[in-house]
Amino acid sequence: NKSRESTAEYTMSSTTAVIVSFARTPIGKFMGSLSSVRAPVLGATAISGALSRAAPGDDVDLPSAVSEAYLGNVVAAGIGQAPCRQAVLGAGLPQSTICTTVNKVCASGMKAVMLSAQAIAGGSLPSGHAMVAGGMESMSQVPHYLPNSRSGTTLGNAQLVDGVVHDGLWDPYNDQHMGMCAEKCAKDYDISREDQDSYCVESYRRAMEAIEFCYFQNEIVPVEIQQRRGDPLVVDQDEEPAALNLDKVPSLRPAFQKNGTGTVTAANASSLNDGAAAMVIMSEEGAQKLGLKPIAKILGYGDAEQDPVDFTTAPSLAVPVALRNAGMKMDDIEYHEINEAFSVVALANIKLLNLDPARVNTFGGAVALGHPIGCSGARIIGTLYSVLKQSNASVGCASICNGGGGASAVIIERLK
Repeated sequence: NKSRESTAEYTMSSTTAVIVSFARTPIGKFMGSLSSVRAPVLGATAISGALSRAAPGDDVDLPSAVSEAYLGNVVAAGIGQAPCRQAVLGAGLPQSTICTTVNKVCASGMKAVMLSAQAIAGGSLPSGHAMVAGGMESMSQVPHYLPNSRSGTTLGNAQLVDGVVHDGLWDPYNDQHMGMCAEKCAKDYDISREDQDSYCVESYRRAMEAIEFCYFQNEIVPVEIQQRRGDPLVVDQDEEPAALNLDKVPSLRPAFQKNGTGTVTAANASSLNDGAAAMVIMSEEGAQKLGLKPIAKILGYGDAEQDPVDFTTAPSLAVPVALRNAGMKMDDIEYHEINEAFSVVALANIKLLNLDPARVNTFGGAVALGHPIGCSGARIIGTLYSVLKQSNASVGCASICNGGGGASAVIIERLK
C-alpha cells in the first residue's frame, strides 16, 4: 500500500501522535527476582530507558521536554500517594511534569497511551514537548488487608484479604474470581480444555523462540537491584517462559471451576507478575522539531464495554471501534496482539474477529510472558511494534480486555 509506505514523507502534523521510543523492564515471576522492587521504581526504570532510547545522544535534553505523564497502575495499596508522580520524579523528570495515574484494570497501560494521544490530537501539548505513557505493577508487593481493623474485632478471628485478588482479579458484580468469567467464555464459544492447553503450549513456544532469537532485546531495559554485599543483581530477561513444565500441562487441575467441568488452569491462564513499560509520545511536528525519529504512528484507538461477566470478549468490540476511528478495515491490519489474560480470551476473540492465529501474538503472550496488570496494555503495544519490525510489516492492532466488561484497542503503523 503506497499511501502507508510513504507516511514518513507527509507534512508533519501537530495533532498526530507518534511513538518516539519504547522500553520495558523484564517481566518478573510472582515473588521472583523483581519482587523486592516497588512498582514506581520499575516505572522509573522503564521511563529512563524510553527517554535514553528516544534521544541517545547529548544533543536533545528530552527529559526537560516532557510536560505530562500518564501511567497505569491497578493495585496501589501500600505504594504511597500518586504512583505516577513517584515514577516520573524517580526517572529524573522535571518537577513541573504533570502526572496522572490511570486505573482501567488490565487496560490501564493502554488507556494511558490513548489519553496521551488524545491530548496531542486536541492540540494541548506545546510544540516540541513530549509525553510519557505506560504502566507498572508489582503484584508481589500488594499487601493483604485487615478490613475490620478500624472498627475493631471484638471477638474471634480476623480475616486477611488478599489485595491482589480483591482489587485486581475479582469480579465484584458477580462476586467471583475472573477465572469463572473465563470458564463462561469457554462454554459460550465451545472452547475445550484441550484447545486452551494447546494454545498455552504454543504461546510458551513462541515466547521461548522470541527470547532465543533476541526479539525482545530492543524492548527490555535491565533492572539493577542493590544487594547487601557485592555488585547489584541485574535482571535482564523475562522469567516466566522458562518456568513451565510442559509435561504437567494436561494433568493440572482446573483452578476456578472445581465441579469436574472446569477447563481453565494455572498454565492456560496468565500468571501474576511484576513489571513496567513506558513510551515517549509526541506530535509528528514536535518530534521533527527536536530532530527525533519516531518508530510508530498511532492511527486510531477505541474502547468498548459490555456485561462484566463477558469482559473476555470485549476486545472483539473495541477493535472495530479503533478501526472506525482510524478510517480502516480489518484487512488493513497485518498483525494483532490480544492480551492473553486467559488462553480462552485469545481463542474467543480470534474466532469472533475471524483472525489468522499465525498473526496473533506471534512472540507469545501473557500466558507465557506474564501479566503485570497495570503494565500489560502498554507492553503489548511495544511488542506489537517489535513484531511489525521483525516481520517487515507496517500496521498492527493491540487490544486488551479489562475487568468490568471493558476493552481497549490501539492501531499503530511502523515508521520505516
